[in-house]
Amino acid sequence: MKLTIKTAAVLATLVMGATLAQAQKVAPPQGVSKDEITLGSIQDLSGPLAGFGKQARLGMMLAVDEINETGGVNGRKLKLLVEDSGYDPKKAVLAAQKLVNQDKIFMMVGHIGTAQNMAAMPVQFEKNVINFFPITAAREMYEPFHKLKYSFAATYYDQMRRVVPQMVKEKGTKKVCTIYQDDDFGLEVLRGAEAGLKTINLEFAEKTSFKRGATDFSSQVAKMKAAGCELVVLGTIIRETIGTIGESRKTGFNPTFLGSSAAYTDLIHKLGGKAMDGLYAAMTVQNPYTDEASQPIRFWANKYKTKFNEDPTVFSVYGYIIINTFINAANKAGKNLTTDSFIKVMDSMTIPPDIFGSSTATYSPTKRLGSDATRLSQIQDGKWKVVGPYITDAPAKK
Repeated sequence: MKLTIKTAAVLATLVMGATLAQAQKVAPPQGVSKDEITLGSIQDLSGPLAGFGKQARLGMMLAVDEINETGGVNGRKLKLLVEDSGYDPKKAVLAAQKLVNQDKIFMMVGHIGTAQNMAAMPVQFEKNVINFFPITAAREMYEPFHKLKYSFAATYYDQMRRVVPQMVKEKGTKKVCTIYQDDDFGLEVLRGAEAGLKTINLEFAEKTSFKRGATDFSSQVAKMKAAGCELVVLGTIIRETIGTIGESRKTGFNPTFLGSSAAYTDLIHKLGGKAMDGLYAAMTVQNPYTDEASQPIRFWANKYKTKFNEDPTVFSVYGYIIINTFINAANKAGKNLTTDSFIKVMDSMTIPPDIFGSSTATYSPTKRLGSDATRLSQIQDGKWKVVGPYITDAPAKK
């Protein structure tokens, strides 16, 4: 009798263990319930890039609302939680801790800022939370390789490495100069441009820099003017781009100005006015003007304006594309959505060009940047106009 009871107890323990193991095996990851998928995003909603952060958030919200109105992702509605970093890496860590550990998000999407992402990623990776399509063109968003990193933005380095030699050849330029912000961002622009110039046996005729937050660029402009610069590479964002070009125009210094995607924003021509005409910038997706010639872009831009009572920008497009790419991959992953099933889908995905003109993007188990292609836009009559095809290390493609 004792043997029978003991045997029964052992069997019961084994059955219970097997049941628990099976339950753990099928248990969904954090942020995924029967009816909902919770995503998190960290934006600058109160700091120096608050305009960009707000626009990215609204673009994401538009995509979330659209999918939820049509039934969600495999029957699950999307829930988007957004925290404010104020563009401060320390606040980004706190925001990540809240989203990952308290709100238990499934994925971090479209986090804005290089230093902010670098600070937050360790918090996410500890809980197996993917850093999906951060809004920054820094190489660290996909290097060194990590299975939880996915990036969509051609880097500042690669942008300038490609477009600078192209511009030199097109303009017949002999003297190239640069003004850049003295930080990681500005140095990436500088190094990319230097690498590009090296391929055509040129060096900068003049290099000048400024500290982040500077507002007076008269001495830098005077140096470049004295050097006879014909092409100026701008390692600048918004205020510095406008300040440098404005000061140059005032002094009768009118070289060709070329910026990275950091200068590709409608704020340049809206705040800088007519003086900004002629500026070139590296870019990918088109700025969505409400009177854009492309009917699909025009329709989307007006839908956005109707919903949020303001014009969309390229950052609105970034937010929209990020969520829609997540939706496409999550749909393909099926009802059993996990981090691993999502990664498996992403690593075999080819993402075709969209209505905004994005280049084809591909990912693999060893490739975490979708596309390194870039092209040029120019401000003409107060609006950004695409002026060239995509440039990659492979043959150029439309």
